[in-house]
Amino acid sequence: MQIQVAKRLQGTEEYYFSKKLREIEEMNQTGVRVISLGIGSPDLPPHPSVVAALQEQAALPNTHAYQGYKGIPALRQAMASWYHEYYQVSLNPDTEVLPLIGSKEGIMHICMTYLQEGDAALIPNPGYPTYRSAVNLSGATVISYDLIEANGWLPDLDALAQTDLSRVKLMWVNYPHMPTGARVNKEFAQKLIAFARQHNILICHDNPYSFILNEQPESLLQFEGAKDVVLELNSLSKSGNMAGWRVGMMVGKAEWISDVLRFKSNMDSGMFQPVQLAAVKALQLGSEWYSSLNTIYRARREKVYQLLDLLQCTYDKNQVGMFMWARIPDTYESGYTLADQVLQQARVFITPGGIFGSNGNGYIRVSLCQDEKVFQEAIDRIKTALK
Repeated sequence: MQIQVAKRLQGTEEYYFSKKLREIEEMNQTGVRVISLGIGSPDLPPHPSVVAALQEQAALPNTHAYQGYKGIPALRQAMASWYHEYYQVSLNPDTEVLPLIGSKEGIMHICMTYLQEGDAALIPNPGYPTYRSAVNLSGATVISYDLIEANGWLPDLDALAQTDLSRVKLMWVNYPHMPTGARVNKEFAQKLIAFARQHNILICHDNPYSFILNEQPESLLQFEGAKDVVLELNSLSKSGNMAGWRVGMMVGKAEWISDVLRFKSNMDSGMFQPVQLAAVKALQLGSEWYSSLNTIYRARREKVYQLLDLLQCTYDKNQVGMFMWARIPDTYESGYTLADQVLQQARVFITPGGIFGSNGNGYIRVSLCQDEKVFQEAIDRIKTALK
């Protein structure tokens, strides 16, 4: 018996890392293990108090039932307080905050709530591949907009305004940007808000990296007029070392939160209450927590500089987030060519920039989610392979 997959899946490929991890696993079984510097999955644990809160709450007999779709009030309040303390953004925890089972699901929720066949959405090139996948799955049309190094990896809004935007309902943006580490600035944020208002486009800002190697966390919602045009996603995956816990949030105007909740409530049955209460603890950690994280990441980044220098790549030391983005030497056809060579000869996996879009073809990305000793081993392997 043959069952045809739905039309919505026919143009959607398996996630690159899903396929690559299988290849790496096969290599691990045939010789020296592969050092993976590809995926941004934090290797550090959450704060001990967060783990203790989960254990304490999970041991109680009355915390295992289905939960509300909006999350418990304590979690929404903690999220609102976190936004106020670190981003200077005021939110109503009852109407403007929606906890998510990871912010990645929020990307799909937004697309499925607002997009359908005949609509279009703007996505960045290079950018997180899930934006494209979610738009495609919604039935809408993807319109890519260019991000280039010469423009600081910011979109040319004037050029975009000259194109046909009549079908565009959403624009996905992501700063600090993944994969390039570029930051937003006040002038651009104000121009983006005006652009969205002029063209009646909802700006969907994906903001999971703002605390990593960044002394001043930023939210688009902190800029004047943003709440009228911006819906923002955030996460504890990176800032709290809680990637596998799946704790995210959507914040913005009450009307949009209510719209998305209509879709979300048909997709899950709430987040495990002990996880929610542990997330409250994580959101209450002081600035010293983020400082300690960044001390570790700064030391790791120094090692990555050495690795990239070995490969004769060029890079901007002002980028933030948990990756290093680097331009490859002209001697390589693409980032895929360099990444494959390093994988086969040194058994070190780095990410080719082309998986994030055609504008990433001349780049590679290295994750900071490994111990310094692992980076040193990768450096030693590459030195040997390049002899």
